[in-house]
Amino acid sequence: MNPVEIESLLDAQALNLIKKMKSYEEVLWFNPKIQTTQNRLEDCPLTLEDIQDAEERLKRFGPYIAQVFPETKATNGIIESNLVKIPAMKNKLVENYAQPIVGDIWLKCDSHLPISGSIKARGGIYEILKYAEDLAIEQQLLRKDDDYSILDSEEFRRFFSQYQIAVGSTGNLGLSIGIISAKLGFRVTVHMSADAKQWKKDLLREKGVQVIEYEADYSKAVEAGRIQAEKDPRCYFVDDENSQHLFLGYAVAALRLRNQLEELQIKVDEDHPLFVYMPCGVGGAPGGVTFGLKQLFQNNVYCFFAEPTHSPCMLLGLFTGLHEKISVQDIGIDNITAADGLAVGRPSGFVGKIIEPILSGAFTVKDDELFKLLRILVDSENIRLEPSALAGMIGPVKLAQEGKAFLQKNHLLNKKAAHIVWATGGSMVPDVIMEDYYKKGF
Repeated sequence: MNPVEIESLLDAQALNLIKKMKSYEEVLWFNPKIQTTQNRLEDCPLTLEDIQDAEERLKRFGPYIAQVFPETKATNGIIESNLVKIPAMKNKLVENYAQPIVGDIWLKCDSHLPISGSIKARGGIYEILKYAEDLAIEQQLLRKDDDYSILDSEEFRRFFSQYQIAVGSTGNLGLSIGIISAKLGFRVTVHMSADAKQWKKDLLREKGVQVIEYEADYSKAVEAGRIQAEKDPRCYFVDDENSQHLFLGYAVAALRLRNQLEELQIKVDEDHPLFVYMPCGVGGAPGGVTFGLKQLFQNNVYCFFAEPTHSPCMLLGLFTGLHEKISVQDIGIDNITAADGLAVGRPSGFVGKIIEPILSGAFTVKDDELFKLLRILVDSENIRLEPSALAGMIGPVKLAQEGKAFLQKNHLLNKKAAHIVWATGGSMVPDVIMEDYYKKGF
């Protein structure tokens, strides 16, 4: 769409927001279309039962995962991360931004998920496992009551080698898809955009994955993967923009988080609201988590997406109501950011339309701020994340600074809240690169 067409569709408030975004200002947006969860979820094509089905599938694969990825043995092949309180980081946020924050801040450490070290290890790996299961059951090589560790055999690797996997990625999804696909025996190609980090490409190649690089952004990489799959009936395309399987794999995190909250005796109810802040690229991972959390906690959880000022695609799609029909480039934003996992110019329409009535809001963060927050987290908690994973960290500050009207409207002022910042990646970043990130935070 051209700027004139876009402006003709928007009111004065939306045009003012676009003006700020075009100037790369940080913005905070509260969703005026949010509905009560009960009314909305009845209309959604996906259900809690779908999430539970995904969780059961992951449990079936547990013996296989534990066998081929020994780092998961302690959890019986379940790929999950810790939830940790970060009080020293909270104190630094309060001090540095001169803003009191009501409630504890917790870090959901998907940055340290086994196998591929990011939130994509949950959704991406799930989608490939589902595809492998479907193929093996269809050929009567596997039954759901089997011990799935039998998949770790030359017989199954030969079988899966007849099929190809293709995906377009800025980095982390490519890692998860590439690693698990190659381990099962699939021939896998990851189409990577210009902003993908070299170390991620190198790691994939070490795992036997074909990596094709592009000078263009994420959209071009996805398009190339889609074209590859269309030419070969035995090539399966992982569609980061439209996949229900990816979405449900991510949503499983909500079931696991509920168990962690119960173990830590963290209440989530009308008097104990939960605020969750998630980095957002094309939208699949934070969208799936939001959908799952809303299924479980209904109107007592408030989810916010965090995006770079140079790549606010989901925010743009949501507040204009245009979803995938608009890109950041359409309004003159360059989509160039150090937060490589979030460098997406056009959002997923599939995800946007599902979360449109249940997402509380979204905000943007400057790259310089990401590096600053990265350094503060290392100094205060000795936790290392990649820049994109810090996008949500400023969420509790922004909500306290600019969200008084929202908090009053929802009767949330001074309630015993818990804040969860979703750390989406970082544990696999090479030390020398992490040190460079740290230095940029001064």
